[in-house]
Amino acid sequence: MNQVTLVGRLTQDPEVKENNDGTCRTIINIAISRDYRNSDGIYESDFIKCVLWNGIAAAAKDYCHKGDVVGVKGKLQTRTYENENNEKKYITEVIADKVTFITTKEPKKS
Repeated sequence: MNQVTLVGRLTQDPEVKENNDGTCRTIINIAISRDYRNSDGIYESDFIKCVLWNGIAAAAKDYCHKGDVVGVKGKLQTRTYENENNEKKYITEVIADKVTFITTKEPKKS
């Protein structure tokens, strides 16, 4: 079973991009604090890339702002590509099925 549930803060405002076929996509990055401190006594964070599609992507643009807390439910996906030096690169990201807006704010004014 491939299922991920995350809660974290947005590191930037979502930006929706429309593909040539009319589908909407946005990528959000969420910061998630770890449960423990490092050797310097500081809580470290993980930064997770999440891909949102269509209705979820549009809603995130309207309701989410940098610093807001969101919950993301989805699945992990790994893909590969070759860079200009013909090196194989791997990307792991969360493909969101559901986003919960935990921080409640008014929709952004356009």
